[in-house]
Amino acid sequence: MLPAWVERLEVGDAARYHYCMNATVKNILERVAAWPEEDQEELAALAREIEARRTGVYQLSDDEKAAIEAARRSGLASDDSVAAFWRRYGLA
Repeated sequence: MLPAWVERLEVGDAARYHYCMNATVKNILERVAAWPEEDQEELAALAREIEARRTGVYQLSDDEKAAIEAARRSGLASDDSVAAFWRRYGLA
């Protein structure tokens, strides 16, 4: 449970999360800004996977969104045929 003063913070959830992070996580996140972009993306992907496991909701990255949009435009399979595929296997 958070102290009452943290609950009353009006600066947003980020401040609350920062207060609740353990020292190891705070230390690593402070150093992330100096990492190469590729390594930052890898960390972001791992964090999205952990968040999805905890919440049951996966947040797509911009690259994943772009890949899905490119696949939709490719004409490889229509939305109807994809929906039929998912229904056939009981996943829709």
